Amino acid sequence: MIESIKKSIVVLFLVAAFTSCNQGQTLQTYYVDNELKPGFASFDVPTSLINVDDVKMTDDQREAYKSVSKLNVLTYIEENTDAVEYKAELEKVKVILKDTKYEELMRGGNSTDGKFVVKFLGDIESIDELIIFGNANNRGFMIARILGNNMNAAKIMSLQSVLKDANFEDTDLSGLTDFFK
Repeated sequence: MIESIKKSIVVLFLVAAFTSCNQGQTLQTYYVDNELKPGFASFDVPTSLINVDDVKMTDDQREAYKSVSKLNVLTYIEENTDAVEYKAELEKVKVILKDTKYEELMRGGNSTDGKFVVKFLGDIESIDELIIFGNANNRGFMIARILGNNMNAAKIMSLQSVLKDANFEDTDLSGLTDFFK
């Protein structure tokens, strides 16, 4: 009888452990599950591949650039953004990003051209992951995960002007820049 109770308790703990670990799909699992599927394209780019040697930066911008270690990008290109499959994929990402662990930094765009949202994990002064999610009407959507150490939101946002002058021609990102044209 006592052995039966012990076994039941162990089984109960195992079930609780497995179910508590599976809190739904994460952004990372969404990447892994979809990166090789038709319509999707993914890029993993270390910041060392983005040539900013000839770009003039402030001290804050240089500090922000050095705090970023890697960029993960997943795109879903679909000319027919009214398609059922596209809408389903778009909704999956929106549901993932509604998780309260993602704090919103900013949003923008419009219903004619498309919308974007910037979210992050961590503290505003020490971000672990910055997420940029955007959809362009009649083009598809893109999720960029910027990973680094102790990234500061204000300093990272100041890199926007630096990226305009960076050389993407010899990186996997050269095709991604066409997404925003």
